[in-house]
Formats: sequence, structure tokens, C-alpha cells
Amino acid sequence: MLPLDLTANGKWLVYLVSALIGVGFGVVLELAGFGNAKKLASQFYFRDMTVLKTMFSGILTACLLIFLAASLGYLDFSKIFVNQTYLWPGIVGGLVMGVGFVVGGYCPGTSAVSAASFKIDGLLFLVGTIVGAGIFAETVSLYEPFWNSSYTERLLVSDWLGWSIGATVVGVTALALILFYAAERAEAFMAGAPVRWAPQNPRYVAAAGSALALALFIWSKGEMTPEDKWARLGDQYQELLERREEQVHPLEYVKTWNDASVKLVTLDLRAPEAFETFHLAGSKNVQYDALLEPGLRFQLNQLPVNGVVILISDDPEVAARAWKRLKMEGVTNLYVLEHGLSDWREVFLPVADLPHFDWARPPLSVLDAFPKDSYQTRIKLKTARRAAGLCS
Repeated sequence: MLPLDLTANGKWLVYLVSALIGVGFGVVLELAGFGNAKKLASQFYFRDMTVLKTMFSGILTACLLIFLAASLGYLDFSKIFVNQTYLWPGIVGGLVMGVGFVVGGYCPGTSAVSAASFKIDGLLFLVGTIVGAGIFAETVSLYEPFWNSSYTERLLVSDWLGWSIGATVVGVTALALILFYAAERAEAFMAGAPVRWAPQNPRYVAAAGSALALALFIWSKGEMTPEDKWARLGDQYQELLERREEQVHPLEYVKTWNDASVKLVTLDLRAPEAFETFHLAGSKNVQYDALLEPGLRFQLNQLPVNGVVILISDDPEVAARAWKRLKMEGVTNLYVLEHGLSDWREVFLPVADLPHFDWARPPLSVLDAFPKDSYQTRIKLKTARRAAGLCS
């Protein structure tokens, strides 16, 4: 199941693919006429809506292909990095860029295309973009609290609306088709031509119908369950399970628990009665069937790069199934407490008489009472790869 790891054979392949995508993107922009400031500026006067139609065509095509592949099991969408959201800084930045687009006639990407075709205005705009980025980098510390405000790690439109992925795809498709239609009518009106409300080009009608039909198919198909994903992806993780590399020793758990640089989330999968009898401080009682609740999945996928999730269950089979389920939902830095809490007291019984000892939260000092080789370190923080935006 895609996506592919291009770093497996060295960074040269990443550089090659990145170069090909960049050159291809630039060629498409040039062929669409986006190296011409007059054509780009015409969109703000509703005379030439090529920019809107081209960009929305790309967005809609990518949307349909990505989620079609995901629904058919060829793509694991949880592995695709989504740029973090900084809501208010993003809105302000978008307004600043929009004003610059209107005044200068370019965005950063189109100015690079224009400069590549030796247009003076594009070159000057590109130089201004670089200078402006440098000024921003030198002054961002003055307003850093605002710059880092309203942050979410992975926020999708479907999360924001509370819709399923399929319903969101249909909504995005319908919105794109409405905007295509409105753009065509606006161009005709501004050109002084008679406005014909019925679509005139049969190819446009066929393309719109195909896109909407494909979106409805994605909606009806629904998302793959974690179990379906595991059937396709499980082989690459099975060896890890067999080597028990996801198993965290109680001593390593205590060490991680007391590490201020780690954001620890502990999910206790035991029955509520067992949880009430004894549980680790800060842990949350979650039943296996509740692991797929949208709110919990969203919370776990919003953890920062130093976030670690540890599952607790006295039943190894339940712990393994829960690990598989959350792994297929894209949760990173995911581990299982070895043997659950069944031998927790046995492990810490030799140090139970130490001052300030708490069974529910053993202090970091208890580690000094055990040999250094008492456990093998399993927790290794992994972060998602970052990706740039379309017009950055």
C-alpha cells in the first residue's frame, strides 16, 4: 500500500523525484499562461478565470484520485503528511499574500515561472519575495506568540465539518463544479457576451458528471476499516510484533513518565471495574470498541512530535489488536506496556519501601535500585515528514 518511502535507496531518489515534480509543475504553470502577470491579474476583474479553474482542477483531481485509491486500499491516507494548521496566522498570511498578488500580479510560484522565462517583472517579484522572506525570518521573534497561535497538528476539512471523508469529497466536488460554472458565466458577462445559463460545452458536462459520479462512488464505498488496512499492510509490521519491539518494560514506562520532554498518553483498555480498582496516574480508561471514535482518533493524531501513546491491557491479544487498530489509523510512537499491569506490583515490590513511593506513579528515583540492563529501550520518537504547500 502506498505511499512509497523514497529514502529507502538513498536521498538521491528524493532529490530526483522532487526536481521532476518541480520542473513539471513549472511547465504546467507556464503552459497555462501563469507566467504572465496580466493574465494572472485578470482574475481579480473576473475577465479571465483561468487561475481559479486550473487550480481547482488540480485540487479536485488530486482529491478524487487520493481518496479513490484510499477507498480501494491502494493508498494509506494516514501516512500522507498534512501541513499543520495555524488558523489566525494563516488567515493573516493569506491576506498579506493576497494583497501582494493583486499589487504585483504574481504569487511566489508564478513569479519563479515568470523569472525562468526571463520576464523582468517576474524576476523583480521573485527577488522581493526572497527579501521579504528574509525580513520575516529576522523579525518573527517580535510576534512569535501570535505566529505559533491557534495550532493544530493535522486538521482536515472533514474533521472541521464533522463529516465523513466520502461526504467531504462530494462536498468539495460540488463546490468545485459550482465555481467552474460561476467562473464561466462571469467571464461571459465581463466580455459583454450573452450569458447563457445552460452549459454549452458537452465535454464540460461529461467531465462534471464523471467527477460527481466518482465522488459519490467514494462516498458509497466508504473508508477502509483498520482491519482491512492491516490485511494489506500487516506484513511490514508483523516482524516488529514478533520481536516484541512495541513492548515497553515497566521501568522504561516510569522513565518516560517522568521525562518532561515527552508528552505521554496512556490508554488503559481494561474493564472499568479493574480500572477503578487500580490504575496508573494520568491514564485514561478506553474500551477497545471506542478506539475508533473520531474524537479519540483526532486527539491522538494531534499529538506533538514528542507525543508517545502507550496501551495497557492484561490480555496480550487485546493489546495487540488495539495496537494494530491504532497503527492503521496513523498513530505514531505507539507502544504497549509489557504484560499490562498483571506483574506491575511484582516488578516494583523490591522498592515499595522507598520514601515517597506511589504504586500508581513510581518516582524516577526507583530506577537507581535496578541494574542498568534491567530492560531494553524500545521507545524511539518518530516524526512525520514535512511537506511544503502548493504556493510556497
